[in-house]
Amino acid sequence: MLYMVIERFKENAAPEIYRRFREKGRMMPEGLEYISSWIDLDFKICWQLMQTEDFALFDKWIDNWRDLMDFEVVPVRTSAEVSELMNKNLQIAVGE
Repeated sequence: MLYMVIERFKENAAPEIYRRFREKGRMMPEGLEYISSWIDLDFKICWQLMQTEDFALFDKWIDNWRDLMDFEVVPVRTSAEVSELMNKNLQIAVGE
């Protein structure tokens, strides 16, 4: 399953976040997969697309970073998945 992780950096934490990342990497448990990320221009928010079949793995990963940022983890679907789902629902609704 896909998840959008929203990381809100604590005040002035960006340098330490990137120092830790450079020294230790993402520190992700086996089974939690990083796909891509985007960071706002002020270095305050990071959006990461991740994938796992075990939601509990997020707790293990977040424990490594919670001193530097706050997390929100949101289950998401791709646009293609939603389009397919909606098309199926529309076909059922009109009796096709």
